[in-house]
Amino acid sequence: MNYSTTAREGDLAQLVGLTHKHFIFILKSDGEFQSHRGVLKHDDLIGKPWGSQVFSHTGAPFFLLQPSIADLLNDLPRNTQILYPKDIGYILIQMGISEGQTVMEAGTGSGSMTIALANAIGPQGRVISYEHKQDTQNLARKNLERVGLASRVDFKLRDIQEGFDETDADAFFLDVQNPFDYIPQVRDALKSGGFFCTLIPTVNQVEKVLLALRKN
Repeated sequence: MNYSTTAREGDLAQLVGLTHKHFIFILKSDGEFQSHRGVLKHDDLIGKPWGSQVFSHTGAPFFLLQPSIADLLNDLPRNTQILYPKDIGYILIQMGISEGQTVMEAGTGSGSMTIALANAIGPQGRVISYEHKQDTQNLARKNLERVGLASRVDFKLRDIQEGFDETDADAFFLDVQNPFDYIPQVRDALKSGGFFCTLIPTVNQVEKVLLALRKN
């Protein structure tokens, strides 16, 4: 994402009204934003400093802001349950995700965690994301393209029971229903001392994961 001081063509922009209703879109020359509060031309927004107050053709006020990652995740089109910012922030810290790393995930879903990982690893890092459903992967890819982070992600379509192509990842986030069945494959994909995280809702599943970890 671009964090310049002024809005530029191709940037993601957020208009926030006085009632805090917000709209997120990509700025395009000759584009228009339309709502029940009026129309704003993108050309009138491009070049304005972030934080400026702008007005529609009917005089309705908005603030022009650059959306945060949290804003983008909460606004994400989805066809699966997604992770939300408070959980993602904790995971990123616990896994030590930082710029330049190679990070893997399995279970791309709608791409919320993928977006957070791609943002955290910066332009020199890499996210490799495995998913076994084509339609799910297609939506995730569109979501990454929408926020300008798709170039940092390698999308792979595969049943992860077959294992992974990578062998030296810095961290691995596993978001599948039965993570305990894939611990050997994840271990082979991680570098020595790499970080591993999975989310599991029941005590029974926790026990199975811990047992699989001990064996591997």
